[in-house]
Amino acid sequence: MTGVIVAADTMSLTDLVEYVQRLEALGYNSVWIPDMFGREIYVTAGLLLSNTTTLNVATGIAHVYGRDATASAQAARTLSELSGGRFIHGLGVSHPPAAELRGHDWEPPIEKMRTYLTELRTAMSGGLLHTPADPPPTPIYVAAHGPKMTQVAAELADGVNTYMQPPEHTATSRATLGPDKELSVVLPCVLTTDVDAARAAGRRALHIYLSLPAYHRQWAAFGFDESDWDGRASDRLVDAYVAWGDVDAIRRRAEEHVGAGATQVQLSVNHAERGATGPPWELLEAMVKR
Repeated sequence: MTGVIVAADTMSLTDLVEYVQRLEALGYNSVWIPDMFGREIYVTAGLLLSNTTTLNVATGIAHVYGRDATASAQAARTLSELSGGRFIHGLGVSHPPAAELRGHDWEPPIEKMRTYLTELRTAMSGGLLHTPADPPPTPIYVAAHGPKMTQVAAELADGVNTYMQPPEHTATSRATLGPDKELSVVLPCVLTTDVDAARAAGRRALHIYLSLPAYHRQWAAFGFDESDWDGRASDRLVDAYVAWGDVDAIRRRAEEHVGAGATQVQLSVNHAERGATGPPWELLEAMVKR
């Protein structure tokens, strides 16, 4: 299965609805929207679900510091009921700055997620919440890069969502997760065979992560060091974490993730040209063709 992750807050509502409707028409399985400081993520998911008929809409991911588990469960149950089961509940701890900007103290992430999921499961299965009829089940995905968080997901969620990781990481995640859970992998990609343009676009995609210790730890585990992320992303960091080239090259990278155990690849499509506007439809259309 192939999905798309899109920064929904960068688009007008009209453009966003038209975008997801076109993804649905092309045959994409799902669209994932990040939780930023713009539109409320569950409300936006409701808009997209109400304007599509087959496309799954996912929070990718909703911050657990943004809402308590009961509020999150209430939103998920409602969206699943209204859409006939097309809502996917992606959750994550994000990073310390996101918690602090919301006025919360950062807590040990493994314990935070385990407690949150336990409370969420209780609320989803009844608890304080009730509707005239039980909504369809809502798949729960956890943003997890390390083995401990992946293990929490294996115990308490339906799947894992990984972001900007190599196929080797996908294989490790699958081994920890076990054979029966979903593994959704976000793949940043750029459609160009121009090496300089591809790497420049890759650096634009990576730059907001260069200061985050959680990514430093992941990159170091795969042989990178401070010189690869200090100031700007190195060529080899870009080449490892951003798929670029022609359609076949990008498709091969996606297939590597599937071969390593991914059940879905989410495309994060980037323009090769700085300042380009509108979705990169050439790549989006090509990736669902066989």
